[in-house]
Amino acid sequence: MQTRQLGPLNVSEIGFGTMSFASAYGEAPSQEEAIRVIRGAYDLGVTFFDTAEAYGPWTNEVLVGEALAPVRNKVIVVTKFGFDIDPETGVRGAGLNSRPDHIVRVVDAMLKRLNMDHIDLLYQHRVDPTVPIEDVAGTVKELIEAGKVKHFGMSEASAATIRRAYAVQPVAAIQSEYSLWTREPEAEVLPLCEELGIGFVPWSPLGAGFLTGMINAGTELAPTDFRSWSPRFSAEAREANQGVVDLLRDMAAQKGATSAQIALAWLLARKPFIVPIFGTRKLARVEENLGAAHVQLSAGDIETIEASFAKLEVQGARLPEAVLKMSYL
Repeated sequence: MQTRQLGPLNVSEIGFGTMSFASAYGEAPSQEEAIRVIRGAYDLGVTFFDTAEAYGPWTNEVLVGEALAPVRNKVIVVTKFGFDIDPETGVRGAGLNSRPDHIVRVVDAMLKRLNMDHIDLLYQHRVDPTVPIEDVAGTVKELIEAGKVKHFGMSEASAATIRRAYAVQPVAAIQSEYSLWTREPEAEVLPLCEELGIGFVPWSPLGAGFLTGMINAGTELAPTDFRSWSPRFSAEAREANQGVVDLLRDMAAQKGATSAQIALAWLLARKPFIVPIFGTRKLARVEENLGAAHVQLSAGDIETIEASFAKLEVQGARLPEAVLKMSYL
């Protein structure tokens, strides 16, 4: 697989997100199977792996640390802080916490869980409106100077907040939801990334699975699957948004590809500093999705996709209201 420059980091042009191994999509597979899939992704060329303390909480970082231990010096490992998680019980509260003392404490805990001596890229998972972003950036800067962290990133932050943080500590990458049917970063965040040389990492590039064409209005979602309470995944919204899947399927047929590959190839074609991360529990899907790197979309193909999409109106908020309130602060 070819690489891309994600700010100062050189990574595989497609990365792997591991949240799905923490029961976000229902019952998770065994640790043995999860490790097999993560290591399989590396064997297929992935060098960029994403986790977070909130996934579990905590269990996902332990999993990723164990899975990547044999190749630690050959991969970029990313994790995130920012939610209010009880340090004794691991119970995640409803709020955020980016107080400087909290950041320092959780980074030490992350290093132990990952069994690593440094974190390659540390994201603020969500902007905490109660803590000045300058204080957050300054704390991460101190962690970088101490050798515990290599680079600073932010997730779901507004362009104005990113600029303020960057003035204190250069931001290597921004991670926000971005896909064919979720376009918010295009207005301000992507132009800022281009201006400042910041990498951009789309999470949920396959629309939490919907853009693959494997989910429809009749698909049953487990109560423990976060999509079961996501507005965009109500049966009505899934039926209304079928047109997005149809346009991807049409282009896939023309290219001899899958819908998932077209959705990822579309992102790769947007900007050279974009590195999407997908998540899956199946090694066969890892191999399929990485095949997107070999799908070439011409300017005409992009125009066709955009013209078809312009005729559609996506139904349903991308996240529940309480979660959306934490975005683009």
